[in-house]
Amino acid sequence: MHDERDPQDPAPQAGTAVRWRRDLHRRPEVGFTEFRTASRVAGALADLGWEIRTGTDALSPGDRLGVPSDEELTAAYRRAAASGADERFLPAMKGGNTAVVATWRAQAPGPAVGLRADLDALPIAESGDPGHRPAREGFRSLHEGVMHACGHDGHVGMAVELAERLVADPPPTGSVTLLLQPAEEGGRGARAMVPAGVADDLDLLIAPHLGLNLPTGTLAPSLDGLLANSKLRAVFHGVASHASLAPHEGRSALLGAAAATLAVHGMPRFPGHETRVAVGRISGGTSSNIVPDRAEMLLETRADEGAVNEELEARVRAALHGAAATYGLTVDVDLIGGVTTARADRAAVELVEAAARAEGLRLVTARAEDGVASDDATAFMRRVQQRGGVASYIGIGSALAAPHHTPSFDLDEAALPLGVALLEGLVRRALAARRH
Repeated sequence: MHDERDPQDPAPQAGTAVRWRRDLHRRPEVGFTEFRTASRVAGALADLGWEIRTGTDALSPGDRLGVPSDEELTAAYRRAAASGADERFLPAMKGGNTAVVATWRAQAPGPAVGLRADLDALPIAESGDPGHRPAREGFRSLHEGVMHACGHDGHVGMAVELAERLVADPPPTGSVTLLLQPAEEGGRGARAMVPAGVADDLDLLIAPHLGLNLPTGTLAPSLDGLLANSKLRAVFHGVASHASLAPHEGRSALLGAAAATLAVHGMPRFPGHETRVAVGRISGGTSSNIVPDRAEMLLETRADEGAVNEELEARVRAALHGAAATYGLTVDVDLIGGVTTARADRAAVELVEAAARAEGLRLVTARAEDGVASDDATAFMRRVQQRGGVASYIGIGSALAAPHHTPSFDLDEAALPLGVALLEGLVRRALAARRH
């Protein structure tokens, strides 16, 4: 049997979900480099008897956006191989093909239920303050500059424990598929898995997320405020020159990027719609006395409708090209991530509500501030809905030590067994229902 516990795991007596959560928290991996995470999950589920698809069988490599460089992928692969990756599945993931699809099938036919769990971490330096529980209890990130700051480690932990429970007491009919998705951050992983057909035969898809300003013990049966999102990389190209002796010969790429930033943030919004724009990073230049000939921006747009986001993205692209032209530059703009919108189906919500009541969770209505802004689980949801199934994105309450995507983020681990019980009850109810 594959041993999923890190030898240094500080919580050997904890339940499966907590043990996995802490192991993954200590060794976080960003999008398309989740070699250790994905291979260990694949190995653990294979040992339980689940059917496994991974690598290019679980995603379409050509549909990935924002793939790390070959150098980054190679370094991450080698690090994973040296830190407990499962060698049975690791080679298939080389090059950043880190999706895993695990399926359990009953002997009798019945409904097909799918659950999404995301694998990736964030490029954030985790707090080392003694008041931060992972630091205090020994499971702070070992990879400086990378941490699980959104709860994905908890999502994977719940999926593994759920898999154990379903094998221990198998439902008599139907099938369950776990979609273990890379690169949720940036909206890149689901769009690469959908073309591989991994969600095509599902009757029900549930995408759970921990936290979201929801207290432990509560459950939001749907979160319909997820925004469409486009993530862009803009690279401005200018002409280098001496900043004092020949400033007139130069064309400052950094100046163009700065002007573009102001133009983007000053852009008028769309009345009647929720929209967002943000420039998250500008970099460029080498010295104070050299006119910089290259500058890079990372930026994004968001909107509550896909068509609105497309128009907003078009306006942002126009602003980037306008700033470049103003300063005698050229600019290359690439889409490096994208997310659509989706809304829950009432039939899916009713199943979630019934399971929550059975587990004693308090049902709450999600507010706008409880949402996570964007999540590419919507790509799975839309695919399932297009093919006649139903879906919902749900919020599992977990008190947080600090907000999502911050250095002091930490889950209330008491939410993990509650989440597993909810998902198990939901799966069993769905499999017992008549195939729709």
